[in-house]
Amino acid sequence: MRTFRRPDLPPGLLRSIGLVCLADAFVGLAFGAVTTGAGLPVWLPVVLSLTVFAGAAQFLFVGVVGAGGSPFAAAAAALLVNGRLLPLGLAVGDLLGPGWLHRLVGTHLVTDESVAFTTTQQDRQHRRATFWTCGVALILCWNAGVLVGAVSGRLVPDTDALGLDAAFPAVILALVMPSLGDRATLRAALAGAVIAVAVAPWLPAGLPVLVALAGVLVALPKAAR
Repeated sequence: MRTFRRPDLPPGLLRSIGLVCLADAFVGLAFGAVTTGAGLPVWLPVVLSLTVFAGAAQFLFVGVVGAGGSPFAAAAAALLVNGRLLPLGLAVGDLLGPGWLHRLVGTHLVTDESVAFTTTQQDRQHRRATFWTCGVALILCWNAGVLVGAVSGRLVPDTDALGLDAAFPAVILALVMPSLGDRATLRAALAGAVIAVAVAPWLPAGLPVLVALAGVLVALPKAAR
């Protein structure tokens, strides 16, 4: 467990991790404020952040439930979003350490940011130190931001006036933007968006997101080739 006490990392990397943690804290604040501002209980964003710890999935779940959708549809959509973490977990699986406790905690800390920073390191020791340092720092900053935002959301009469409701689409857009440089992915995303908009008036909230997955079929011919 030396990684927690004295991470042997370059100052530049630690500074970058700190900046990402600060940004995540502000996003967590927005998530907490939007959730309670929509009339949902204060404990919900806190419990989600402790047990799920996946910003995009949490925003999606709250967005669907807040729009009146079924919690089951919201959970299904969130699980699909979190499916991207499976290959990320495989990329850092050898860094979690021995024993079920290390693996349980380490798996919970697998995020886009922690894996991205980890893969920039070459040797195993620095990779492991980077993963655990970034993961622990992120979960602490994220949950602190969510807690402050959840309490603040009860005190602010209209969170929409602050523009915090834009955090959900902004986070989702930020996640997909790097992938849209590929033409097949762009076509699939556009097809999915068209499908979601077309079926939205006829389906309960949350289901259009699932139906939009049909847009992936547009990219299958290229993938097969």
